[in-house]
Amino acid sequence: MTTQAVRPGLWARLTRRPARGADALPVRDQIPISPAAGTRVAGFDRGLLAVAVALLALGLVMVYSASIALPDSPRFARYAPTHFLLRHAVALALGFVAALVALQVPVAAWEKWASWSFVLALLLLVLVLVPKVGLAVNGARRWIPLGFMNFQPSELAKLAMAMYAAGYMVRKMDVKENFLQAVWPMAVALAVVGLLLLAEPDMGAFLVIAAIALGILFLGGVNGRMFALGVGVLLGAFVLMIVLSPWRAQRIFAYLDPWNPAYAQGKAYQLTHSLIAIGRGEWLGQGLGSSIEKLHYLPEAHTDFLLAVIGEELGFAGVAAVIVAFFWLTRRIFVIGRQAVALDRVFAGLMVQGIGIWMGGQAFINMGVNLGVLPTKGLTLPLMSYGGSAIVMNLVALAIVLRVDMENRALMRGGRA
Repeated sequence: MTTQAVRPGLWARLTRRPARGADALPVRDQIPISPAAGTRVAGFDRGLLAVAVALLALGLVMVYSASIALPDSPRFARYAPTHFLLRHAVALALGFVAALVALQVPVAAWEKWASWSFVLALLLLVLVLVPKVGLAVNGARRWIPLGFMNFQPSELAKLAMAMYAAGYMVRKMDVKENFLQAVWPMAVALAVVGLLLLAEPDMGAFLVIAAIALGILFLGGVNGRMFALGVGVLLGAFVLMIVLSPWRAQRIFAYLDPWNPAYAQGKAYQLTHSLIAIGRGEWLGQGLGSSIEKLHYLPEAHTDFLLAVIGEELGFAGVAAVIVAFFWLTRRIFVIGRQAVALDRVFAGLMVQGIGIWMGGQAFINMGVNLGVLPTKGLTLPLMSYGGSAIVMNLVALAIVLRVDMENRALMRGGRA
């Protein structure tokens, strides 16, 4: 049996007329499923796994390259040259174990645990703000020390929001045209998460979580005009936060004019050196390990600005390859989500597309910051940047996507998920 044998019926109804009436699926059709999408009924999505492993491998190499010279700085003098490499490798090992465990969990169990995972994320976001419990670094309190690694609750909150929002939309399908009934509980949940994240502060994580929630609301079929109103209110809130916060306003001014002497050695310091690094890379780069900007000129080169080091050492070719890989990965995740929706597995489909928004959106923001297209946000590059909890949660999220894909294929073969 091929994928095409599954489409007559539900998929035909979705593609031939608007999704209205009792026999139509109440979600938005975003990406068509076709043989060109690379779908095979048997096995699992090897292409997605291969691209993810390639990004992880390149990230490991580039984290080592970006951090090898850090012990020359007094701040990291007690660290070995391989300190960050080994910790990143340990995070990858933990992530692979966690991903293998997550792969064994049926999607029905994730749906049952969706609300509880969101509650757990909220409790951890509160706990990280408790003095002597949360770890403060550079004025931000975002981590809970676990001894072998520091856990960042906002990373769990991203996955929890994708699951909670998907489950919420499944429960609220009957009132999705009524904006207040369908959206206000989600708006309250998002507001609580936003207040906790802004108290850390971590506006970048809040931006990603808000995008996940709003994206799932849209894909779940919330009234378009009311959805646009909700987006407008959220954008207004972001503008208000910037206007009422002098240091955030300075970041915006520095982003608009990074070479201004008033900002070049201050708020725009990271941005200017990121642009210098990418400019030095030209077409094919200076060669692996040959970055100059990572030698204590570019702060956080192994985390937020890893793409700048890639640009300097591997050039335009390396940056373009990373961009294409993330674009393909994000689109493939959306296709898997769309397949789940076409098989009447609405929770699985919306959750996977929420993960796609997370991966693609965060990668887009990080790349935009490195390239000077967006203001500095403090977000890492998924699957690649140094960061233990981020790597672990990224791998767990991808394992859930693969689990949904495997269950989709089982249904296509005529079996059960």
